[in-house]
Amino acid sequence: MTAPATAATTATTRATQWQPAEGLLPRGTLVLLPGRGEHPGVYERFGRRLAADAYVVHVLDTDPDQPLADAVAEVARLAGDAAVPLVLAGSDTGALRALAVAADPSLRIDAVLLAGTPVEVDAASEVDAASITDWERELTARTACPTHRGRLDADPGFGRGSLAAPVPAGLAEAADRAVRQLGELPVLLVHGAADAVSPLAGARRLASELPQAVLATVTDGRHDAFNDISHRSVAATVVQWLERLRGGPGLPVVVTLG
Repeated sequence: MTAPATAATTATTRATQWQPAEGLLPRGTLVLLPGRGEHPGVYERFGRRLAADAYVVHVLDTDPDQPLADAVAEVARLAGDAAVPLVLAGSDTGALRALAVAADPSLRIDAVLLAGTPVEVDAASEVDAASITDWERELTARTACPTHRGRLDADPGFGRGSLAAPVPAGLAEAADRAVRQLGELPVLLVHGAADAVSPLAGARRLASELPQAVLATVTDGRHDAFNDISHRSVAATVVQWLERLRGGPGLPVVVTLG
């Protein structure tokens, strides 16, 4: 059973972090890049849950238009004394940034974790802008979790209507190049089966292009996979994958059922 979430939260000008409770030896480090409209505080529930299992979680304060070099520099700073494995994570456009940053030769990333990756950016695969700028419909596209919906609805710092903004072409191109450079790096893609913003077919295609990718499909899941109604099961899946990652890049099985 997971221990109570007693992790401390520390805010800086560049990131928010959740640390394991005092006395717990960190089992690894996760650096997460938010997506459109999001800020680090959106991931408090996810960060606390992983910290309760002794993983350090940093969520960077980034946006889709920020130069990738800034994110690379911040990840390098955090990696200096980070507990390994060091995992680069992202949601929505943050997932594209995570891919691009992970391929930077100056960094030593052990794995990549992606959620709601918008890999198909043509007009036919994106949500109609007229519907996404309606806040109620954006909430519905993002999540079915009443707690997360309520939090976003009451959050003055959240960028409403942000999903109507197109994925920056340069970012999509950088992520596409990175896919061909990551080689055997382990990747876990978490994607909602009912994601109307980034259809599941795109995630399946991306997974097929990454030799060491695992696709975790969330039944009836929507776009904000880390914060959707099945967030407990998603967090548990992430922790199980992290535990396997600690055994080496081959991800040896830790528990066998049956």
